[in-house]
Amino acid sequence: MRIAASLLGADFLHLAEETRKAENAGIAILHLDQMDGHFVPNISFGPDTVSAFRSITDRFLDVHLMLSEPMRYIERYAAAGANLITVHYEAENPLESLKLIHKLGLPAGLSIKPATQIEEILPLLPYTELVLVMTVEPGFGGQPIHPDCIAKIAALKDFILREKLPVLLEADGGIKESNAARLAAAGLDIAVMGTGVFRSKDLSKTVSVIENKEAFTPFWLKKPEL
Repeated sequence: MRIAASLLGADFLHLAEETRKAENAGIAILHLDQMDGHFVPNISFGPDTVSAFRSITDRFLDVHLMLSEPMRYIERYAAAGANLITVHYEAENPLESLKLIHKLGLPAGLSIKPATQIEEILPLLPYTELVLVMTVEPGFGGQPIHPDCIAKIAALKDFILREKLPVLLEADGGIKESNAARLAAAGLDIAVMGTGVFRSKDLSKTVSVIENKEAFTPFWLKKPEL
């Protein structure tokens, strides 16, 4: 399992320094949540923020669009330097959004909220490289993980393996050292961690405990090599 450091959990007054902190600990994926205040009850970042991070790091930028109308913004995020763009199943036109992301030459992710059943998204899995399971209700950091989401991850992993799909599983919300092993056992590939990374007293130790760099080799990951 890998860690994606969620910058939503970083110190906003020192984002460049927080980025360096994650890099120095060996974290290769930076996760950027984009919220519109409509799809979720919060607002964060934007294409210009992604562009700013792109200018200071060569890390893989994992951009999660929590937007009601993702089709309006996908091209802007691609141009800003996103390496992967994830849209929500519950947002407008999820299939067309995934196709547009691919048309722009990027891998596409599909995210689901805790209440969405996995059976609803199975027909869309052939159009994705990643499924992001929200393990808390999206919008704010620091929430505890929903226990039933672990079973959802395991069920999705079973389906992906059975159908031999080149799809990775990512989860976001409430992930920390104390529950990371359970998620890894369920089949999780990427753990999005905000406060668990940026408030860690010993981040290098946290990374060494959670990450298993031999666990998978995503064919779609480009620079940097993970």
